[in-house]
Amino acid sequence: MEHAATGREGIFMTIEGGKKYTVADIEALPEGERAELIDGEIFMMAAPALIHQDLLMWLGTTVRNYIAGHKGGCRVLPAPFAVYIKNDPYNYVEPDISVICDRDKLDNKGCHGAPDWVIEIVSPSGRRMDYVRKLALYSEAGVRLYWIVDPVRRNITVYDLEHDCAPEFHFFQERVKADIYEDFEIDFSEYLEEMEEINHNE
Repeated sequence: MEHAATGREGIFMTIEGGKKYTVADIEALPEGERAELIDGEIFMMAAPALIHQDLLMWLGTTVRNYIAGHKGGCRVLPAPFAVYIKNDPYNYVEPDISVICDRDKLDNKGCHGAPDWVIEIVSPSGRRMDYVRKLALYSEAGVRLYWIVDPVRRNITVYDLEHDCAPEFHFFQERVKADIYEDFEIDFSEYLEEMEEINHNE
């Protein structure tokens, strides 16, 4: 028997008796429906809010421009993008931004294995998912750097998973260093200025 309960931006579903959902169930979803899979549990995904998409576009463009400007080989892929995070049947995610430096992990279906850097833009209903479930998953899978960006609280939590460091906490008025690159910092105050200008002109 299936059970459903409130989850990140939607519901998660489990089956009694220990049976797990698999990647095949994700791939069989009706067109237009999106979900993630963590240890055999499906987490349905709702359409993101405007503030989420504004920040996603700004961050993705900022990271991509830096890598392209330094002739780097890493790929920057925004959601929806398939990440078969553990290369097993029971885990599948669509991070908001995935930075992948090992191109052998990429094919037309998505990324097979852990991205080097993952950025999640947290929603009010998704805090436990991003701060607990996905943090554990990304750490186990081998993600090197994990950022959680909160557009409501205007803060950034940085997890250096590669070196098992304590998390760092920053605010949108700060410059935040991406430690997988030697000299790359993101100045979040530029995002605030850009959004203020857009809102002023509307």
